[in-house]
Amino acid sequence: MAAAAPMAAQMGGISDPRSDYKPGKAVMVVGCQRGPTTETFLKLLKRSGVNDVCGYVPIGPKGYFEVEDIQKVGDLCGKFGVKLMMAEINGLSSAYIARARNPSIMMGKSPERDKAIDDVCMSLRNAAKAGLPAVKYNMTVLGVLTSGRVEGRGGTSAREWDLSKAKTDPPLTEAGPSMGPAMWERITYFLNRVIPVANEYKVRMACHPHDPGVPPTGFRGVDRVIGTVEGLKKFLSIQESPYHGLNFCQGTVTEMLQDPGKEIFDVIRYFGSRKKIFNVHFRNIRGKRDKFVETYPDEGDINFYKAMKVYKEVGYPYMMMPDHMPSHPDDPGGNQAFSFAYGYIKGLIQAVQNEG
Repeated sequence: MAAAAPMAAQMGGISDPRSDYKPGKAVMVVGCQRGPTTETFLKLLKRSGVNDVCGYVPIGPKGYFEVEDIQKVGDLCGKFGVKLMMAEINGLSSAYIARARNPSIMMGKSPERDKAIDDVCMSLRNAAKAGLPAVKYNMTVLGVLTSGRVEGRGGTSAREWDLSKAKTDPPLTEAGPSMGPAMWERITYFLNRVIPVANEYKVRMACHPHDPGVPPTGFRGVDRVIGTVEGLKKFLSIQESPYHGLNFCQGTVTEMLQDPGKEIFDVIRYFGSRKKIFNVHFRNIRGKRDKFVETYPDEGDINFYKAMKVYKEVGYPYMMMPDHMPSHPDDPGGNQAFSFAYGYIKGLIQAVQNEG
């Protein structure tokens, strides 16, 4: 039986995506996942028109979120009129496996992974008690792959991925051979333990796709099984629950496609109509699968206005956040770039809200 969660004003509060979604209505909001969640940064977000965030809750000495720590971060957000809508759970970030906080989960190492998964489950229970409605996580070995940087507008530098240039040295990661069957075993083992807890306590779990996808033959011995649209569909089918969904990185998903400027809208429609999108990284690219460059949101191959209309069509109700913005030496913290993106996204939301 799930614990009753307080509807704290500084947090989103526990809710059901099946009723949160409002098909045909523009109910999404601009959000942010950058950290740290400090007074200085929250003031910057508020000045940028951002009222909803994915924050960073410290992992206590027991290895999981404590209710008091979640509430403390939520209270700090609330002090500046910002809602804590999501948190990254137990350090399951996009980090390369050797730098991951919980490497045993994706290395498939028992009994170490059992303790790590138990800690994730306890964090979910405590999230529900604190009124935190959602968590995000990654299930990655390779981290975010890049083959270099390219120059963009105004002297900026942007991430590039070109499979033909990518280095495979060393040939294997610390996880060893991790092809399809091994990767699916590790993912399934995790989901079978965790999603029933998320379902019981009504906390949305939003998983980020593999960034970017690689050929089925693998890269450095790893098959990135949730680096294709079909892989994401299979991932969601492993456990049937309204609280099992995606941190839908639109940038990463477009990187999976051969003609992203045409194909992405039906992909948004597929997952959105099933209410499986719990967070959106609203990022643009130029290029296609195996060869692309990240861009500002207004200059890539994806028509962001058209994409926003599809999110409205399916009634997506959560955060739309910028991600992986181009960088510049004059903007060492990225605040200029992200402030541009917040305003751009907010303008798009208002544009589709004002349509019939």
